[in-house]
Formats: sequence, structure tokens, C-alpha cells
Amino acid sequence: MIPYINIPFDYVSGLLGASTDELKLISSFLISYPLAAVLKRLPDDKPWLKNVFSISVGVFFVIGLFDLWGGLFTLTLDAVATYAIAAYIQGPYMPWIGFVWLMGHMSVSHIYRQMINNPSAVDITGAQMVMVMKLNAFCWNVWDGKQKQADLTDAQKERMLTGLPSALDYAGFVAFFPSLMAGPAFDYVDYHRWLNTSMFDLPPGTDPMKAPVTRKKRKIPRSATPAMLKMASGLGWILLFLQMSKYHNPQVILSDKYMTYNFFWRVYHLHMMNFVTRMKYYGVWSLTEGSCILSGIGYQGIDQKTGKARWDRLTNIKPAGVELAQNSHAYLGNWNINTNHWLRNYIYLRVTPKGKKPGFRASMATFVTSAFWHGFEPGYYMTFVLASFIQNVAKNARRLLRPFFIAPDGKTGTPYKRYYDIATWLITQLAFSFTTTPFILLSIHDSMTAWARVYFYCVIGVTACSVFLVTPGKAYLQKQVKARSSRPQLQRGESQEGDVTLGVPSEPGREFDEMVDEIMEEVKRRQGSGTVPDGMELRKKVEETLRSKTGQGKGKES
Repeated sequence: MIPYINIPFDYVSGLLGASTDELKLISSFLISYPLAAVLKRLPDDKPWLKNVFSISVGVFFVIGLFDLWGGLFTLTLDAVATYAIAAYIQGPYMPWIGFVWLMGHMSVSHIYRQMINNPSAVDITGAQMVMVMKLNAFCWNVWDGKQKQADLTDAQKERMLTGLPSALDYAGFVAFFPSLMAGPAFDYVDYHRWLNTSMFDLPPGTDPMKAPVTRKKRKIPRSATPAMLKMASGLGWILLFLQMSKYHNPQVILSDKYMTYNFFWRVYHLHMMNFVTRMKYYGVWSLTEGSCILSGIGYQGIDQKTGKARWDRLTNIKPAGVELAQNSHAYLGNWNINTNHWLRNYIYLRVTPKGKKPGFRASMATFVTSAFWHGFEPGYYMTFVLASFIQNVAKNARRLLRPFFIAPDGKTGTPYKRYYDIATWLITQLAFSFTTTPFILLSIHDSMTAWARVYFYCVIGVTACSVFLVTPGKAYLQKQVKARSSRPQLQRGESQEGDVTLGVPSEPGREFDEMVDEIMEEVKRRQGSGTVPDGMELRKKVEETLRSKTGQGKGKES
């Protein structure tokens, strides 16, 4: 660490009430802006210089600002080991060996951080979580480059690597400083196209006069304005967080004074604690996205409607999408977008056998990966489990209730549609404020205390709705919806089957059915017999057994 570098941060932390490490982290994001402007202006025909500059700045952040020598070793070990795995291990297990190595090593870091138990200190786990996504995707991209084109999807063809990059290019990708400490993550092909400037080539047939404005002979379009807007919004969220966290924080929820409030006031404070916590993430991810935009790697082509350059390639968060979400899918889908991308493309779809739709195996693998990726605090798992049931209830509620507020042709809303929108927005926000509270409090004791103080309103609501879904009431509503609609019935599309948000299972009931089907297929395959009961028979037997055992248990208790 640079001598005396902590002095100004210690002084400012005393004024703002934030920790020294947190201020240094925010400062690293702000320093990235002028450095990204320099990076952008390095000669396009000298990619080695861009690599060296990016690596040097990344090392400065880790060592010069945070004195994380152990962290530098951790990131270097991850990168070198992954490169060696991709280079020397042949066969279909290569990407999975890389995955196990990265997740296992990161799990050690999570456990160590949990033992230290200092949330305000910056350690290397944040950067390592980003690195896991980048390097795991790198292994799959290398593997895809060795496969037949006919066996790959369009997305896999676009991101495959037909050969290993040079050590310097790879190191530049790993240490890309605008996203090193907190993301966003991206695939190697994005970095490579940014490095050789092919990312900025105009699509065939595009009028050169409509190309985005560049400076002199540089191919990277001007991006200062969108970058500064992102920086301003990021700083705004951070300042709001610093001010409002004084009044809405975990200590308020767990205090004795909290219990003197009425129920509605307690729910309000619970919601505000979650909202204020999200502000920190909105700020951090907006700041890092802005520096990526300024460097040029956030470029996403030309908007066909406006003719202007798009800079949303690495968007990781959409605050308005989260705060105005009217259902769980929109809420989760607008949060940590790049993690959703990684989980879907490199876990969910990768564990699915070719020619089959994703089922229980894919959902469970994604769920476990997402949970382990976040860490081992019990609160994470409480949130994930409850969120999966919320997803199930929300999907069914939308199918069963929304049609009554839409005209039979499905094109316009009824006069009561606005009330439905308000109700679903309020329910979604309050449900997730309850659900994500353990994600903030982390421990089982504190999480259960917070939930109990608002009378487990979300658990009770989800349970009641889940029970309704196994009664004749669901069939009655389905019949009414079908009778009311004048549109042809839509089949579940591939996009729906391939959808995943942060590893949260969307329909636990359907996942259970698919689990039974997959088990039966495996049993038949191994026994080579058709006499084994089919999935429907087995499901009935499992349900009957569960009911009988539940009944016996109740009888013994009484």
C-alpha cells in the first residue's frame, strides 16, 4: 500500500460516517474515469500497450489502495490455473473442472471472510466473484471453439474461441481495471473485439454518414456524455445511501423501539431498509458501468431508431425496472443482469442434454451454483428458498388473475387495469422487501427476529396462495380465463423454458414433477426395462406416501 494513503480517507470517513475501505472503493471507481479516458486514447494499433496499462492500474488498485497482497495472489492463481486447465485438459470435462476449481477456491475465500466478520472491510471476494463468472465463461468459450458448428447455438458460436489468446491479452482481460473490483463481468470475446476495435465496425450496409462520432482517426465513438451521466447517477445513489442509511438500517429493525411502532409502520421501515441497501448497489454498479462506457467496452452498436450509439452492453442494474416491478420475474430480471446472463448461458443451459428442454436438473444446478456463488451465510439461503415459492405463486397468479383485467382480445386493459397494476406493484415490492431481509441481516437469528416482528406476512401469504393452487379453485379460475379469452392458447416457448433469474426456481411444483420424470428415465435406461412405473404413477405413490405419513404423524402427536 502507498504510504500515508489512508490519511485523507480516514479524515473523510469521520465526516461521512462511512468506513475507510468503503471510501477507498468508491474512490477507485471515480479514479477509473480519468484512467479509462487515458486507456481509450491509447493507439488502436498498439493493443499491447492497452493491456499493460490496464494490468498496471488493476495491480495499483489491489496493492496500492487496499494492500491486498493475498488478494492479488488469489486472483492470479485463479487466472493462471484456469488458463492451464483450458490449455492442457482435453475432453468434455474441461469446463467442469474449471468450474469446480473456481467455485471451490472462491468458497474458501467466502468461508475466510465469514470468519473475519468485518462487513465494512474490502477483501478480495467481491473481485473474485466477478472473476469466477469471467473465467468460467472463458473455459466454455474455449470448449465451444473445439466443437462442430452444427452442435452450437447462435450465442455459443458468437462467443466461442478457436484458439487460446496470448498470455498478455488474457492478463489484460483478467485485470481490466474499470470492472475489476465489482464488475460488470463480460466474456473474453467482448474484450478481444474491444482490444482490436472490431467491436466498432459498422454493420454491413450501414451508411458511413450515420456512424457514431469519433475523435480524429480513433474508431471508438465518443462516450463522455453517457459515461458522465452514469457517474452522476451512481454518485447520486451513493449520497442518498449515506444520508438515508442513518435512519433505515438493520439496527433500527432489530431495536426495541421498533416494536413500539404499529404493524404498518414496521413494514414501512422494513421496506425502506431494503430500498436503502439497494441504493448502495445501484451506485456501485452505475459507477463501474460508466467507466466501462468511457473506455469504450460498453458499446452495443447503433440504435436503429435514433441512429445514435448504444452503450448498454454491460448494464448490470436497472433501478427503475426493480423499483417499479409488478412481478417477481421483472424484479429479479432487472437486478444483477450479468449474473443472470452467466447463470443462464453457462450453468442452466450447459447441464441440459442436447435436444432436451431445461428441467429439474438444470434448475437445481443453477440454484445451488447461485447460492454457493454468493457465499455461505444462512440468510442467503433463506432468501433463495422463499423467493422460489414467490416465483411459483407470482407466475400462477398472473396467469389466473391478469386476464380478468385485460380485454378478451388481449390488446387493451379494462378500466380496472390500473388498480391491478398498483396492487401487483405494491405486493411485489413488499414481498421482496420481506424476502431479501435475510440477505442483509445474514444470520438465522436476526432474520427470524425481523420476520417475526412483521408477523411473517410474506410467508403466510405465500403459503395461503400455494395451498389455493392445489384446490379446485385453481381449476375454476383456469376455466373462467379460458372462457373469457378470444385469443388462441399460446404454447410455452423456448424462451420461457430457457429463462432463469439468479438461480431461483420459477415453479417448484413443476420442478418436482420433472425431477420424478428424469429419475424414471434414468432408472429405465439403466435397467433396460419398461415395467418400471411411469412418472405419473410414481408421483401418485410419492404423494400418497407423504399424505399417509403426515396423517400418521398427526395421529401420534394427538
